[in-house]
Amino acid sequence: MAVNIQNEPLAGYTGYDPGVNDFAMMVATKNGSGSQTSNEVLIRSLFRMGIPVSGKNLFPSNIKGLPTWYTIRASKDGYIARRATTEVVVTFNQDTAAEDIANLPAGGVAILPQEWKWGQSRADIVYYEVPVKSIVAASDVPKDFQDRISNMAYVGMVARLFDIPLEIINTALLDTFSGKAKPAAMNYAVVERAYQWTAENVEKRDPFRFEPIPDGTAGKILITGNEAAALGSVFGGVTVAAWYPITPSTSVIDGIMDHKDLRKDPETGKSTIAIIQAEDELAAIGMIVGAGWAGARSMTATSGPGLSLMTEFAGLAYFAEIPCVIWDITRVGPSTGLPTRTSQGDLLFIHFLSHGDTRQVVLLPASVEECFEFGWRAFDAAEHFQTPVFVMSDLDLGMNLWLSEPFAYPETPLDRGKTLNREKLEEFFAEHGEWYRYRDYDEDAITYRTLPGTDHPRAAYFTRGTGHNDKATYSERGEDWVQNLERLRKKMDNARAELPQPVVDHDPAKKIGIISYGSNHPAIEEARARLAVDGLETNYLRVRALPLAHEVHDFALSHERVYVIENNFDGQMHQILRMELPQDTTHMISLALGDTLPMTARWIHTQIKRDQEQ
Repeated sequence: MAVNIQNEPLAGYTGYDPGVNDFAMMVATKNGSGSQTSNEVLIRSLFRMGIPVSGKNLFPSNIKGLPTWYTIRASKDGYIARRATTEVVVTFNQDTAAEDIANLPAGGVAILPQEWKWGQSRADIVYYEVPVKSIVAASDVPKDFQDRISNMAYVGMVARLFDIPLEIINTALLDTFSGKAKPAAMNYAVVERAYQWTAENVEKRDPFRFEPIPDGTAGKILITGNEAAALGSVFGGVTVAAWYPITPSTSVIDGIMDHKDLRKDPETGKSTIAIIQAEDELAAIGMIVGAGWAGARSMTATSGPGLSLMTEFAGLAYFAEIPCVIWDITRVGPSTGLPTRTSQGDLLFIHFLSHGDTRQVVLLPASVEECFEFGWRAFDAAEHFQTPVFVMSDLDLGMNLWLSEPFAYPETPLDRGKTLNREKLEEFFAEHGEWYRYRDYDEDAITYRTLPGTDHPRAAYFTRGTGHNDKATYSERGEDWVQNLERLRKKMDNARAELPQPVVDHDPAKKIGIISYGSNHPAIEEARARLAVDGLETNYLRVRALPLAHEVHDFALSHERVYVIENNFDGQMHQILRMELPQDTTHMISLALGDTLPMTARWIHTQIKRDQEQ
């Protein structure tokens, strides 16, 4: 198992040169204190300055008052992965302040309330203190709002110390409050007062600052992966969404609620999307399987514990060949685990979800753009292959704000698959003289289906999760069972070439290969750049779907050394690769971290360099 070196000293790490637009700031507060608004104002302000920026929220899963941290990374080079080092800490939580300050590198900055009278135990960092209570009191904020608005004091100090213009802060506040002037003005009063106090009383003694980058983020957007998934689903024609709330997936369905009016019936003006909160996850997947059987584009969103309840219905949909879409926003397990930490630990579980010989389709988005894209592609794949399609995102991608290009409108028509209406059924009988639900007429392993209510005397069939033959007749004959499984396996094998293909950067002259998937991508791209500086050139393949494309197999076998990088404890993609490759795979090394946090470039860089030097 690889060593966790996320917090090792800076010495020896190529590429560390903090300063203008190239450092990370962590804000430490208590859950429920209103810091989400303050932090969003800061990240949106930097975005408006044209600075490539990303934010990571680390928050507790249970009660108000526990520690929460938010890290904002600015990168003049456009890197958006989590930084292993944070140069600036805004510590507004006395319970964690000692540890937060101790974790700063030499030359770092600590910002804290003056009222604490904390003292300065480290001579190698810079301390700034802000009189939070007096600033809030002087800002004429109503007493009922003072506690929740006090965090705006650090926004004002940060703006002054690190050169964020006040007018940009004000605009970001209006963005955050959806243009509502009154709450924006109340918050801005505290920001402005803290900014002025800092200008009059504090001498800047650190090298860090922000500087506008003309057109740096022009045309780009900030959005979470869950909202992007919701938008993609709406554009993909979702008509039924059933779910039971669970962290960190709930905001997928919230996003559909927010955007459902994008699709309205032209005659009634009402939304064409039905959204149902079920009594539990078992009911939710039952609803979408029924809706998919009836011809709706149906979906749910959940996380690991919810998937556990969905297992039997997932097998029914696989074997009865019913299309539906399940988004898994992965968190840390087993059991309840860590509901507000990120992981890729559901990969094997989803791919083989249900009992018996089951092989599920899984899409693996790596960005908010792909969350949007797979939002609509998942429905096409589900109906094309007549099977459940799982989309595995994670908490990091799903719940954090990401910098993105605007999404591309789907250019292809909806793929409804081999669906026979009355007219097509007449044509089918004219050509074949028959129609049976599970008979492979085209020898591509995908059969034809009808929808309930099709106006034709021969349209009906029994939908069976039990043993059946190709006529949909109940059967316990071994040869019928094997015939079904052989066809389903062939369908999955054919899907390898038709599902989203891997993204590959391959130069045959390079002997080192990297295979990964999902939200590890930003850290891998940054690590590759750092490795290149050290003279280690790498190729890279990013998996986008299971079953694995044939190109993944070829890539794995065409290098002297291959590193399979993933954010889970057991190296699950590495296991899938070894399962599918009969050849010797001793050259294929699992770099699996699974420490509950988003991947960093430093960890990847250090692990590969260490292995290469052995």
